[in-house]
Parts: sequence; structure tokens; C-alpha cells
Amino acid sequence: MITPMRVFVLMFNARTENEGIHTIRVGDRNKILMFESEDDATRFSLLLEAQDFPAPTPEPIDAEEIKEFCESAGYEWEIVPENSPLIEKVPELNVEETDWQPDASKEDTDQYIRPSQQLEEPELSDSELDNIRRKLEGLL
Repeated sequence: MITPMRVFVLMFNARTENEGIHTIRVGDRNKILMFESEDDATRFSLLLEAQDFPAPTPEPIDAEEIKEFCESAGYEWEIVPENSPLIEKVPELNVEETDWQPDASKEDTDQYIRPSQQLEEPELSDSELDNIRRKLEGLL
């Protein structure tokens, strides 16, 4: 009998009706990181929080369950080996809108996008992108 592989994923509002899973945008695709180590998942969560991202919670889950979710939602996945260099995977930018809302009540959660729905990317002009780029560079 094969024992299921337990991994840790980062969840927002874990175990609530308004929970969301942390993804990284790679091109036009979303990727879910599956950490072999809870300590690494916790460190990555702290790195995100240090960059002003909302703080996710590491949650244990069966790797096959996440892979099935990714296939159904059109997401990619990556297993992060224990003691892997995490800083290379920390995103520099956060999305403007999330599928979940930090302070949404149970009644409000039905109006937010579920993971199985596709997100539309807002189109920005070159001048808007340059303006954003200048502001971000000014933060460094």
C-alpha cells in the first residue's frame, strides 16, 4: 500500500467559507507551491508577510488532492523540496484583487471568484505601466 504524500500549501482564511489558496503567477498561469516541510512553508509565509502580502497559513494536505485541484482549475503545481532556497520563489508584486477577501462575512463570500473560475487581467497602457514601474523603483 502506498502512503499518501503529505505536503503543505499556503491558505488564506484557512478552514473558513472564505478560504483561498496562495498561488504564484507564472506568465498567464497560476502555480501552487507544495512544500515538503512545514518549516519551509512557514518561512515562505513570513517572507510574503515581510513584503506586505497578506499572511497565509501553512496547511497540511495530500499532494494528490492538490494535483487534482490544479488539473480541474487549470493551475500548475510545484513541489518545493525541504530546505530549498525560498527567496527565489517569493513574488515581487501582489495582485490587485484576490479570489478571497480578508474581512468578508459568510454572506459576502458567494460574490467572489472561486478558484475554478478564470481571472481576467486588466489591461494597462504603456504609460500606466511605466508610472507603476517608477513608483515601485522609488520604493527600493
